[in-house]
Amino acid sequence: MSATERSERIELSEEGQRQFAWLLGRYPQRRAVLLPLLRIIERERGRIDQAGIELAAELIGISPAEVLSVVTFYTHFKCDLPGRRDGRYVIWVCNTLPCALRGARQLTQALEQKLGIAAGGVTPDGRFSLRKTECLASCDTAPCMQIDDRHYDRVTAEQLDEILAEWE
Repeated sequence: MSATERSERIELSEEGQRQFAWLLGRYPQRRAVLLPLLRIIERERGRIDQAGIELAAELIGISPAEVLSVVTFYTHFKCDLPGRRDGRYVIWVCNTLPCALRGARQLTQALEQKLGIAAGGVTPDGRFSLRKTECLASCDTAPCMQIDDRHYDRVTAEQLDEILAEWE
């Protein structure tokens, strides 16, 4: 897409606009609202795409390139962008030391086998992305994983069919 072309034009819902206005009153600088605004856009659209990046840039008053740099720096946003397309659901497997010592590698391998993809990939039907991540803040219940915002503790390979079925 050239610099003069735009993707589809989108707007926030009334609720999204209300939340954005509330956030603007809470932060001393407009730029500081970018991360929560991206969450609003992600919640409304299901992911961050080029149209969402352009909307955020317009609302904050920065360039789309600056928004893109934030979106691609933080791994927790669901994206539909060139070079990064996430599935409908993103599975995060913690790989820090406590989880690694309690079976995160085996858990990741079991998920790769069940989903038919390597970590970092997306299933052919677009349902799941599988990602390794650092620290899901649940060291005492390792190994842990997360699917979108739902956290799972003490996960074993034997539990995966049941867990994945919840996301059908």
